[in-house]
Amino acid sequence: MADDPLTGFVRTVLGTGVPMLVLSPHLDDAVLSCGALLGWAGRRAPVTVATLFTEAAPPPYTLSARQYLKRAGAQDAEELFADRRREDRRVLDLLDVDLLHVGLVDGLFRRLPDIGPGAARLARLLPELAHVYPTYRLHLSRGRVSDHDAEALRVAGETVDALLPARSGGLVLAPLGVGGHADHVLVRTAAERCGRRVVYYSEFPYNQTTAADVEFTRRHRLVARAWERDLDRKAELIRGYRTQTEALFPGGGIPRAPEVYLLPGADTAVPRGAGPDSGTGPAERTRLRGTRARTAGGVG
Repeated sequence: MADDPLTGFVRTVLGTGVPMLVLSPHLDDAVLSCGALLGWAGRRAPVTVATLFTEAAPPPYTLSARQYLKRAGAQDAEELFADRRREDRRVLDLLDVDLLHVGLVDGLFRRLPDIGPGAARLARLLPELAHVYPTYRLHLSRGRVSDHDAEALRVAGETVDALLPARSGGLVLAPLGVGGHADHVLVRTAAERCGRRVVYYSEFPYNQTTAADVEFTRRHRLVARAWERDLDRKAELIRGYRTQTEALFPGGGIPRAPEVYLLPGADTAVPRGAGPDSGTGPAERTRLRGTRARTAGGVG
């Protein structure tokens, strides 16, 4: 039986022995959105998952950060992120892929480089004054990268250059930015500028309730394709991220959803599977909308 278009594309690219670099904003995004493809590709070609935002920062925390820590059942962000890095290593070891934790600070905890002594004193009482993204809803999830993130964007670009030299002819998988989280949009921007062949992945589970960025997909003439191979193992892999799964999937139920990848093509439509109507029934979509509301503030 002939391959579907996505499988045929990936098989053709990886069949030449070129490496694949998966850019993951946070310590779970690659497996949440690409776990099935990673397992398949890791048996066929060199695959590296580079996670950009892998660190937290000491207190004082913003209100949004404190809400996230409460949902994760943690009090100390740096200890929580150490646990998250250990989870990520254990899960990715199961997939026979390489990994790199780049070490940038997560958007919820990222501070302004210099705010002056007066503002620094006030920030002890109102930490939002010292942060690049003072709130989740009004700043971090608005789909825009702050001008103060120029250094993080530079590091993301250098990461691609170091791990996937232009002469390698490799493939980059990058987030589409579903949900508008600034960390995701920043990584997408780095991929967009990197000059390599890029396939964008639609972020799960956010793509179950939130539409893709139509302007971005049209500008790049992206066509969505579903990946349904090796999905049976994916829920087990996701549960390896124990610090995150309860907040992402209250009650423990992880829907079996095809992974969605967007490739350059002539058709700009985003078919079923790239947004909130991606194969889930009305009851499941309602439950996931509630999940999205509860997780807003830091998970993924």
